[in-house]
Amino acid sequence: MGRLAGLVRPGSGWLRGLSLALVGLLALLPGRVFSDSCVSYGQCGTADDDKRYNCKYDGPPLPLSKDSYELLQELCPGYFYGNVSLCCDVSQLQSLKANLELPLQFLSRCPSCFYNFVNLFCELACSPHQSEFLNVTQTLPYYDPVSKENKTSITELQYYIGKTFANSMYNACKDVEAPSSNVKALGLMCGRDVKECNATNWIQYMFSKDNGQAPFNIIAVFSDVSIHGMTPMNNATKGCNESVDDFTGPCSCQDCSAVCGPKPKPPPPPAPWLLLGLDAMYVIMWISYMGFLLVFFAVVFGVWCYRKRHFVSEYTPIDSNIAYSVNSHQNTGDASWCERLGERFENALRVTFTSWGAFCVRNPRPVIVFSLVIIAMCSSGLMFVKVTTNPIDLWSSPNSQARKEKEYFDTHFGPFFRTEQLIIQAPNTKPHIYSPFPSGADVPFGPPLNKEILHQVLDLQDAIENITAYYNNDTIMLKDICLAPLSPYNNNCTILSVLNYYQNSHSVLDHLDGEFSFVYADYHTHFLFCVQAPASLNDTTSLHDPCLATFGGPVFPWLVLGGYDGDNYNNATALVITFPVKNFYNDTGKVMKALAWEKEFLNFVKNYNNSNLTISFSAERSIEDEINRESNGDVNTVVISYIVMFVYISIALGHIKSARRFLVDSKISLGIAGVIIVLSSVACSLGIFSYFGVPLTLIVIEVIPFLVLAVGVDNIFIIVQTFQRDDRLQGETLDKQIGRILGDVAPSMFLSSFSEAVAFFLGSLSTMPAVRTFSLFAAVAIFIDFLLQVTCFVSLLGLDVKRQEKNQLDILCCFKGGEEHGSVQHSESALFLFFKNIYSPFLLKDWMRPIVISIFVGVLSFSVSVLNKVEIGLDQRLSMPDDSYMLDYFNSLSKYFHAGPPVYFVLEEGHDYTTLDGQNMVCGGMGCDNNSLVQQVFDAAQISSYTKIGYAPSSWIDDYFDWVKPQSSCCRVYNTTEQFCNASVVNPSCVRCRPLTPEGKQRPQGEDFMKFLPMFLLDNPNPKCGKGGHAAYSSAVDIIHNNTEVGATYFMTYHTVLKTSADFIDAMKKAQMIAANITETMGIQEKNYHVFPYSIELRALPPEKAGKTSKLQLFLASGKLRCSSGMPRL
Repeated sequence: MGRLAGLVRPGSGWLRGLSLALVGLLALLPGRVFSDSCVSYGQCGTADDDKRYNCKYDGPPLPLSKDSYELLQELCPGYFYGNVSLCCDVSQLQSLKANLELPLQFLSRCPSCFYNFVNLFCELACSPHQSEFLNVTQTLPYYDPVSKENKTSITELQYYIGKTFANSMYNACKDVEAPSSNVKALGLMCGRDVKECNATNWIQYMFSKDNGQAPFNIIAVFSDVSIHGMTPMNNATKGCNESVDDFTGPCSCQDCSAVCGPKPKPPPPPAPWLLLGLDAMYVIMWISYMGFLLVFFAVVFGVWCYRKRHFVSEYTPIDSNIAYSVNSHQNTGDASWCERLGERFENALRVTFTSWGAFCVRNPRPVIVFSLVIIAMCSSGLMFVKVTTNPIDLWSSPNSQARKEKEYFDTHFGPFFRTEQLIIQAPNTKPHIYSPFPSGADVPFGPPLNKEILHQVLDLQDAIENITAYYNNDTIMLKDICLAPLSPYNNNCTILSVLNYYQNSHSVLDHLDGEFSFVYADYHTHFLFCVQAPASLNDTTSLHDPCLATFGGPVFPWLVLGGYDGDNYNNATALVITFPVKNFYNDTGKVMKALAWEKEFLNFVKNYNNSNLTISFSAERSIEDEINRESNGDVNTVVISYIVMFVYISIALGHIKSARRFLVDSKISLGIAGVIIVLSSVACSLGIFSYFGVPLTLIVIEVIPFLVLAVGVDNIFIIVQTFQRDDRLQGETLDKQIGRILGDVAPSMFLSSFSEAVAFFLGSLSTMPAVRTFSLFAAVAIFIDFLLQVTCFVSLLGLDVKRQEKNQLDILCCFKGGEEHGSVQHSESALFLFFKNIYSPFLLKDWMRPIVISIFVGVLSFSVSVLNKVEIGLDQRLSMPDDSYMLDYFNSLSKYFHAGPPVYFVLEEGHDYTTLDGQNMVCGGMGCDNNSLVQQVFDAAQISSYTKIGYAPSSWIDDYFDWVKPQSSCCRVYNTTEQFCNASVVNPSCVRCRPLTPEGKQRPQGEDFMKFLPMFLLDNPNPKCGKGGHAAYSSAVDIIHNNTEVGATYFMTYHTVLKTSADFIDAMKKAQMIAANITETMGIQEKNYHVFPYSIELRALPPEKAGKTSKLQLFLASGKLRCSSGMPRL
């Protein structure tokens, strides 16, 4: 289940408990009399949900029973003096303890914060001076059936609180982190977004009956001076940078900005390289080009003048009366050994190919048959062909650092979840204005937030939940593969949708409160509340509907809304619905079930028709499907290209003299043979590597046929047209003529093909699998194509020439043409004559050559000047077909999505977490190192514009320390079996894991650390313990060696919003820089483990490929989910 940050807690559980913890402290209330007197004592009637009222009591404080002293010392030690006379009894103290448990788990990270917080409620519940600052304003009569007495229940009172105290308490708590959810703790306790929270509305929310948890209203009155005869409670407070006692230190930097010192500053961006106020590269290349032109034309002019005096021409013969020619050699000494070696090699090639060409023409049939046998043998390897389409396997080397880190992450923590996503717009609906009644400013709402549109979207969402797929005779629905982080206690699928604010219910969406034509609250007011407090169990309107989603976690507005400005979520122009689906590592069967359902999902959405909605959509398999579809569509392109090339070859090779000799002079059969030879060379290359198990890629299949066709056709034209322009020598036979021609052209063809093959073989040295595979296949295909052309094609050329000389028709070789010609006549094409007579002489004119060189150098200079402007990366849209639905999805994603991808800082196996030093290197709470892993990521988040780290990291070790504290009820065991006892279990045999002593309150070390950690990772959050680690961290910690050691662990946070490839690359570079610095400061460079970052942005396109429960849970808790599109996603 794992990776749901701390907020993904049981549905109505932990949040209910948290609110009770904050407001249920109300069960400890008061009235008004005089100094050193009470206004309440004991508990009376029962309010809603079995919450208890306090009894009104006007009298002096009463002594507390001695068996409650330990409890009082634990909760309110400041009252433990004298005869311990207070305005509360044992039952109130027990209620206070129960209600403080959840706040303790979230606020005790900062002892001074929790000290002030407890002080507020201790004064409210037990202070012997209640009458000074509490005033009872409403009561109800109550008959106590136990004591048979008539009593009075307090139903409303005023609590006078000093502004200084309130502000000091808020300032001590405002920075406290909730590690599992990457948010501030006050964001869970204030009833609104943490940015909107302050001392006043925080206390007012905790004391308000409208939060659905308080039994009655406590009206907070803030003043630093006496008012209405009341003296506000203004006790001394502790700043977060102060120690509460001798055993605890000040709060950590994460939880107290006052401790941190100056905020880290990012290094200044590199100043642009300027010269003369312009880009330096432009200026340098312009000056260089101008200097080149000046020197070049000076040299040209000088040479021209010199040649005018001493030279006649490069081309005219030397006359005895003229000085000399450019081509004359004044020094005709012996050739160097290098020249002699080159000449011998060239002559050897000429002689070899001459003999070989003559042999092929004399023996065409054996050569052709032998060639066909070789082709058949090589091509038969295609029976073993394997095709790789996984982008990661294509573009990432198995030995690359990134690939190793991905493999390490997947094997230790599981792959990332799969993502199915809809982005919905309402193009035919106009924005509307909501006017609150009876008062309030008008609020604009975007088109998709129209209630009728929301009903239609909910119908669509319900239909998707009911999609049925089949795999191996199994019926698969979303509920079978979806992410349900709190299963089996809550089996609802995780659906990130704005409709989860309305419990995915039409009736809740239609819920309103009003009379006659006046509406006090409806879906508008509920939406406005939920986007500010998505973790709330009840809104503060008269509806009292929950915001918490049906799957048990909050839905953050930036995840499900798009196209809004700032934090004005009501202006959204798009809805985003995400269905996270579980993924599995090396479990093909389960993955295939998900793929089957995704296929039906895509078919359903493609065929969905609603004129009021425009839907952009994607599934995890979409990118690979679309690439495969494009590849299959390219088959037609390849076929058409080869047909066009065949027609061109047939027409261009055949020098047709007249219509009557069309089928005699044409080269249709030879063109077909040439194209088949090219295809055969490709097939041979694919077959040879398939024999050795080298997998093919779509790039190989799509590109190499074009590449080899271009090279092969070039060689075909060289051979055929050289023959056509050649005159057979007197007494020379056809085989000798073709042999002589092949001897002239084949050496160049051989060297050209050899150099191309060598170049591709060198490309195979690349570590990128797609490039290496392509290079190997291309090199072999080109070389085989050359061999077939100087063997099989030469033999076919000889046969075709013999046919033509016999006046036999092309293709229909059994028939003869109308006109007889003894031999194939010398001919030159119009294109050849154009280049020979017009283009070449023009290009070689004395005045043209300098101009051509100047233009070339100018283009080169411009190219160099902009070389540093080229961005690394590839727009994922370029990989999609032009008609792909993914193009619309990518455009919508870029336009409407407001969340960055997660990034995991992985600490590899080898670190010792059982020692205090080892813990301090990692944790982020009180007593941890100032340069610990968590602290450094936190510091990076403070300069997010530079580091691209958006939030403080989730920290399993800090939550574990809060969970194991003996003050809380989280860590308990059965005193008989030592087995874990969940906090929700009511059993007298369940006792604290650790004693409530100064030593027991310290962090667990050694065997204690490992003894309780597995319990923490198995504990589901519940109303009495919101720190259970199962939902958030079950896959974040790899426990090894039979639960005796901690292996690899990760600490997750999120990048800021990233849109372009450059953004992703820069974010990953910064994360690697942070990880390297953490490794260095931890002093583990020389050890066999280190810290590295891992992000789903490395996937080949969403984001955000595949996933496991706990990662999404972390997503849900902090609300930063990136689509998987995606992934890379590389």
